[in-house]
Amino acid sequence: MIELWNGVVGRDDTVYHLGDFAWRSTQRAEEILKRLHGKKYLCLGSHDKDMPKLVRYFEEIRESFLINVSNTQQVFLNHYLHKIWPKSHYGSWHLFGHSHGRMDNYASIEGKLLDVGVDSHFFYPWSLEEVAKVMGDRPLNFNDLRRRKTRRLK
Repeated sequence: MIELWNGVVGRDDTVYHLGDFAWRSTQRAEEILKRLHGKKYLCLGSHDKDMPKLVRYFEEIRESFLINVSNTQQVFLNHYLHKIWPKSHYGSWHLFGHSHGRMDNYASIEGKLLDVGVDSHFFYPWSLEEVAKVMGDRPLNFNDLRRRKTRRLK
């Protein structure tokens, strides 16, 4: 997995890991983190209780992030799937992990949300371009007020 990660992530790339980075051993996690390329951010997952001990390997560790990937696109990042998330009613995307691909059918019809766990992506990290392509095919979020108002005005 380290080779797959480093094969697509450059030393200066930014990576958001959406939790469950390591199972039990912080020593093994530290060995792995030392070898991984990129500036890493971590959303705490259900198995990450000891990860804050390794904070020096991350730019930041939080429960969730709301980031701007462009002037018009925001993305909510969390380990867990949310039905409603920050800015979902204004077209934001929601990326999550935790479910190991078991929520893909639900996510594909529910709106702009996507399980980005590597275990359902051939063990490669997702690129922003790959995420954008998938989101282009997803329906509007059920509570997307801005876009619904625009459609009614046309």
